[in-house]
Amino acid sequence: MTEPTAAPEPPRPTGTPFEAVALLLQGGGALGAYQAGVYEALVEAGIRPTWLAGISIGSINAAIIAGNPAPDCIAQLRGFWELVSDGGDGGWAEWLGRLASGDAARGWTNQFAAGHVMSAGVPGFFGPRFLPPYLALPGTPEATSWYDTGALKTTLERFVDFDRINARKTRFSVGAVNVATGNFAYFDNATDTIRPDHIMASGALPPAFPAVEVDGEFYWDGGMVSNTPLDWVLSAQSDLDTLIVQVDLWPARGDLPRDLAHVATRMKEIQYSSRTRAATDGFRRRQKLRAAFDELRRRLPDDLAMSDEVKLLAAESDPARVNIAQLVYRSPTYEGQSKDYEFSRRTMEEHWAAGKRDAALTLAHPEVTTLPAEPFGVDVFDFTAKE
Repeated sequence: MTEPTAAPEPPRPTGTPFEAVALLLQGGGALGAYQAGVYEALVEAGIRPTWLAGISIGSINAAIIAGNPAPDCIAQLRGFWELVSDGGDGGWAEWLGRLASGDAARGWTNQFAAGHVMSAGVPGFFGPRFLPPYLALPGTPEATSWYDTGALKTTLERFVDFDRINARKTRFSVGAVNVATGNFAYFDNATDTIRPDHIMASGALPPAFPAVEVDGEFYWDGGMVSNTPLDWVLSAQSDLDTLIVQVDLWPARGDLPRDLAHVATRMKEIQYSSRTRAATDGFRRRQKLRAAFDELRRRLPDDLAMSDEVKLLAAESDPARVNIAQLVYRSPTYEGQSKDYEFSRRTMEEHWAAGKRDAALTLAHPEVTTLPAEPFGVDVFDFTAKE
């Protein structure tokens, strides 16, 4: 386990003018199929991520991509998402969904599918416990969570080659929260040997799921503290020109709620949105300060330029140019507070298609893959935002 200071990243071929491409995947449960669609669009555009970082469901998608050869990644993602969207309900949710017309009817069928997940779980992911937590022995996983996530370990071992992740063919990072200390931590293959429990820890959202033990410490879902790995990646001083593709499943902006159901939905969106604007604004300011220091250092006399103070500041300078392309999933009106655990096949396909469509739209703008003109430059794009 690493503390929040990212290690330098060596350059690799990316299919772009950038020396590195970082794909950042937010948490959001069933909404994660949107991320798979984004990745498929990147592949079709010939863009190869060199760093995959995720939180919660984003960590699962990232592990599948990093843990497979490039030609197999889409098929493995598809296999995972078809597994978890096979509701085991005899096809009732799917049948009702096909009959639904209009937002109101679709909302009811989505709620039906989400209710089935609450009662029966998700294949290959989690299942309900035999006894409710208040009847279990205190201090056990059964007493602290509603669902058993043991099936997820088998699923990860099926779809992810952890030897490949640990061979460091691609940089890989996932975030989790230490239950005892409340501190955020990253598991990173630059310094750690990644195992299934690291991925499960990143997605152990209480009280639904139990904390996951990693090397003697217990962890919960990283989204409780930060639902995006953006700060982690921006803290890496690699001197590499980098394209960051930030995939968010929860919009920070939204309409004023008009009823309690919408209040619950909006609460989740605010809680789990990435604060990407704050992170990017802060990074822009740091890059401006770094550029100003770099110019000032050039004008210093030799005795000052070689001082310990200037060397200390120089060590924090990073002239890399960075583009940040943000893609944010925008929910249809019929998707309510259960949208992150509504795993029906129809909805999964819609999420996947939306991600692919939004990514293709974004990549159609050539400025996204164009290097900023000056060292220390930072350009941010969001073509999925509402007008």
